[in-house]
Amino acid sequence: MSTDKPKKSSFIQGQITSEFIGNSIAKHQSKTTIGAHNIFLGQVRADVIEGKTVTAIEYTAYEEMAEQTFYEIREAAFSKYELSCLHIYHSLGTVKTGEICLFVFVSAPRRKVVYEALEFLVEEIKEKTAIFGKEIFEDESYTWKKNT
Repeated sequence: MSTDKPKKSSFIQGQITSEFIGNSIAKHQSKTTIGAHNIFLGQVRADVIEGKTVTAIEYTAYEEMAEQTFYEIREAAFSKYELSCLHIYHSLGTVKTGEICLFVFVSAPRRKVVYEALEFLVEEIKEKTAIFGKEIFEDESYTWKKNT
């Protein structure tokens, strides 16, 4: 395992707010070599499973392992694509339906690369990160989420 440590947490307690997203974008306006940004926002859906409607997802993670995976995914993206910046944020705890639980933000000098990089990142995060979602139903029963 790599000894490189991520510098800050990628996890946010509860939903990722529009203010947080807006502030993240605003912080990049001074970086004048950037020509394009792209964002992915994962939102909790009110899925119906066996006749019951999901009202929230409670996220847990092996945080140290997940941070290491985020780090490795970031490094892979930087080596594969010409990116200026890349940020990954994921919720922990309870996130209600309609709220944002995943925020991936990429920036680059040119626009085409941000589309390709963002798709790569989201698929890698879904496939490889040790984050678990307990889907909570309106009757407070639950099931463990399967990533699709």
